[in-house]
Amino acid sequence: MKSLKKLTNNNGIITALAIDQRGALKRMMGENISYTEISNFKELVSNELTPYASSILLDPEFGIEAANIRVANCGLIMAYEKTGYDKKTPGRIPDLIPNCSVKNLKSKGADAIKLLIYVDINESDEINSQKEAFVERVGSECVSESLPFFLEILTYDDSIGDEKGIEFAKIKPHKVINAMRLYSESRFNVDVLKVEVPVNMNFVEGYAKNEYIYTKEEAAEFFLEQSNATNLPFIFLSAGVSSQLFLDTLNFAYKSGSKFNGVLCGRATWSDAAKAYVDDGINSSRKQLKSTCKNNILELNKLVEEIATPI
Repeated sequence: MKSLKKLTNNNGIITALAIDQRGALKRMMGENISYTEISNFKELVSNELTPYASSILLDPEFGIEAANIRVANCGLIMAYEKTGYDKKTPGRIPDLIPNCSVKNLKSKGADAIKLLIYVDINESDEINSQKEAFVERVGSECVSESLPFFLEILTYDDSIGDEKGIEFAKIKPHKVINAMRLYSESRFNVDVLKVEVPVNMNFVEGYAKNEYIYTKEEAAEFFLEQSNATNLPFIFLSAGVSSQLFLDTLNFAYKSGSKFNGVLCGRATWSDAAKAYVDDGINSSRKQLKSTCKNNILELNKLVEEIATPI
């Protein structure tokens, strides 16, 4: 395995900060937000929060300046995929940022490469074979440049739509676990999987506000099955849930026997600062980063340090 030392804390756990959002960040901050303002916000986050992160995930489109001002002991993971997907083309086919390669991202200081793909394990063979070949090519690039390859998998089912709704929640464990199992195969040269938790916690007994579709015991079995589905290190993404729900979810995963190796957490950490930036400007955003957002990341780090499995 390629070295992950630059990306973990001293105990071999990944406590990484994600701010590679582009389309999603623009939607959060408003369509009138400028390129410069998005870049400036990423710099603010990097400056204030990288002292508390083992590594930071950024994009080469808006995040180069933020990458350059991170603290020295914080590793750099660079996103390689274009944001979003073409809604007119079936299958959510991935694409790469046109003027990038693993080689030139490495020259910009990247310690690892991240690729996001959307996966429906039940999609047609024609579509899924395209994605598999795509990931194989990126994995080969990472091997040639000796950079760790982080693969982020987001699951979907276009016949259902809403990935936050109850109908998708019923099939989410199957989608997440089997996609993870597939992309753990050695032909993809993945070093770390960045994955969703296998259930929607809003539909778990004791966490659901209304009806639930999984008992606590059933949900725990899915977390354990997910952990056993791969021999690779894997980390959880926050998927935009609240900071408290993410903490509760990680605790549940641990108690279920999941051997996850850390987190790569984005909006659950810094979303308050994004709102403050839009509402009241840079100084208000910085104040949020120094208070609420700093507390979010420190609380998360403390928990992850206690319950995650070192790589």
